[in-house]
Amino acid sequence: MPIQIHRVGPDEIALMEAVATTFGEGSDAPETYTGRRPSAAYLRCLLAGETFMAFAALDGSAVVGAIAAYELPKFEQERSEVYIYDLAVLATHRRQGVATALIEAVRTEAVRRGAWVIFVQADTGVEDAPAIALYTRLGRREEVLHFDIPVTGADGRPDHPPTRPRWDS
Repeated sequence: MPIQIHRVGPDEIALMEAVATTFGEGSDAPETYTGRRPSAAYLRCLLAGETFMAFAALDGSAVVGAIAAYELPKFEQERSEVYIYDLAVLATHRRQGVATALIEAVRTEAVRRGAWVIFVQADTGVEDAPAIALYTRLGRREEVLHFDIPVTGADGRPDHPPTRPRWDS
C-alpha cells in the first residue's frame, strides 16, 4: 500500500498525538514532543486555526512521517509566507520520497492560500546533511543566522503575568 499524505483536522486529536510521537522518534528527542503533551482543547484550537497546518504520512494507519507549518501573514505587503516548523520521517521510511511528499502537501496548501514563499531552517550538523540536500533540491539556499531570545527572567520564570489561553474558554 502506498504512503498516504493526510491533513490533520481539528477533530483528529489522537492522530495529532501520533504525529507528535513521530516527531519525537524521527528526531531522537521524544521528551520534547511527548513529555508535556498539550490538552485536547489546545490541539483542537490549533488545528482549527487559520495559521497552523499539520500533515501525516500514513502507512496504513501508522504515522511514518509528519510535517508542521505555519502561515505568517506579512505586514509590509498583502501576502504571507509559510514556515516549515518541523519535518520528520521514521528511519524505516527514509529515502522513499516521504519527506518530499509532505513538503509537496504544504506547497499545495501554500498555493491554495496564495502564499508568496515557503521557508525552512536546517541545522548544520553532519546528521542533517540529508535534510540539507533535500531542501537544496527543492529550493534556493540562503545563508542566515538564527537566534533564540528567551522570554523568561534569570530565575527561569516568565517576566510577565500569564494570560488566559484562548483554548481554555
